[in-house]
Amino acid sequence: MTPAAFRKAALALPDVVEGSHHGHADFRLHGRVVASLHPDGEQAMVKVPLPRQQELVAALGAACVPASGAWGRAGCTMLRLAAIDAAVVRDALQAAWEFGAVAPPVAKKSKSPVAPRRRR
Repeated sequence: MTPAAFRKAALALPDVVEGSHHGHADFRLHGRVVASLHPDGEQAMVKVPLPRQQELVAALGAACVPASGAWGRAGCTMLRLAAIDAAVVRDALQAAWEFGAVAPPVAKKSKSPVAPRRRR
């Protein structure tokens, strides 16, 4: 799996759009990140339910690890693209899409001006 193939597979999912944060591409469903490409081009992330994350880690060994810290505990799972079959990556992306689809859409932030603070 290449970064270009990952991007194509992510964007093939219904209503997924490409965005960017922290200097790398992400893929969002209704405002929520469901996957991203690491800037190194060797890794990608999918956000899947924890049981699915555990299945992926058990099946793929070192090619698949939970992201560090709270991100990993929330289902963010790092994939070494060159070490994983394209069908497995597409299945993981589908799981991420389904996981993102059950969450309510992210509300748009208001662009209204903030009232100035009063000095004490």
